[in-house]
Amino acid sequence: MTFHSPLIRRAIPVLVAGILLAPPSAAQTDPLPSWNDGANKQAIIAFVEAVTEEGGPDYVAPGDRIATFDNDGTLWPEHPIYTQLAFAIDRLKAMAPEHPEWQNTEPFKFAIENDMEALAKGGEKGFMEIIAATHAGMSTADFEKIVTDWYKTARHPRFDRAYTDLAYQPMLDLMDYLRANEFKTFIVSGGGIEFMRPMTEAVYGIPTEQVVGSSIKTKFEMVDGKPMLMRLPEVAFVDNEGGKPVGINAHIGKLPIAAFGNTDGDIQMLEWTAAGDGKRLMMLVFHDDADREYAYGPANGEPETHFGAFTQALMDQATRSGWNVISMKNDWATIFPPMK
Repeated sequence: MTFHSPLIRRAIPVLVAGILLAPPSAAQTDPLPSWNDGANKQAIIAFVEAVTEEGGPDYVAPGDRIATFDNDGTLWPEHPIYTQLAFAIDRLKAMAPEHPEWQNTEPFKFAIENDMEALAKGGEKGFMEIIAATHAGMSTADFEKIVTDWYKTARHPRFDRAYTDLAYQPMLDLMDYLRANEFKTFIVSGGGIEFMRPMTEAVYGIPTEQVVGSSIKTKFEMVDGKPMLMRLPEVAFVDNEGGKPVGINAHIGKLPIAAFGNTDGDIQMLEWTAAGDGKRLMMLVFHDDADREYAYGPANGEPETHFGAFTQALMDQATRSGWNVISMKNDWATIFPPMK
């Protein structure tokens, strides 16, 4: 074809240059910008590409693209203590003047005196006593307001930032990437479901109905002529270890194709995910960055911890099972979002 018009002849080089200099398409941009290049980043991208390739051997329909995430230690810090325990201790101290007997009663006295080592030695039983004392005896609406107000003012003792500002940026990028590829992202955590729900949408982009967690019993009552759900000092469900697959089945009703955790308490969730047919992705966050966050647990050569145990046995199981272990130190270019 011959172009006779001088205007067209002059326009052709401009058009070619425009094509060559055009910015890369969205598909060419880095979907995980806060992750360092490496095997784990490539494993995530390869998995997502495989299950979203229509007609491909590993294709999964959008409605079945379910990804589950533990919360403490997987999406935000769990040291020096779990965030919910920090809330419970603050609330316990605020309530202490009305309960002088707590000054001489374990485990309450340990919390009031900030003796975290003694409190941790009491284990789950002591934690549950504090949770029962500080989380019950009120309506679900009142509890939500108390939690919401605490999130607005509480600060992490090391980083001096709101707890809700300390979500891990690489995990935020990961969840955005999954949702951009028509995944549904769920939290499946041992933490209290009504403690997490007031913040999950704003912090993680996960709506309240996609949060699975531990719960205490509630009872419907008419209070001053108004219908309310009152919180009782009794545990209804513990969403940890074997409870996680039970919670997934009850709340989600579908088997995940991807699961992310960080401790022995997440083993059963990853095993449950791996049991399904087709391509699966199971990953564990390994806390090995003492400079930017924390390094703890036997797999780090550190003493056992009461908050987020990553044992050598878990590391060995991950190797045997083909689960990916994310090194915070090596895989994450940054840990937290920039200061607001």
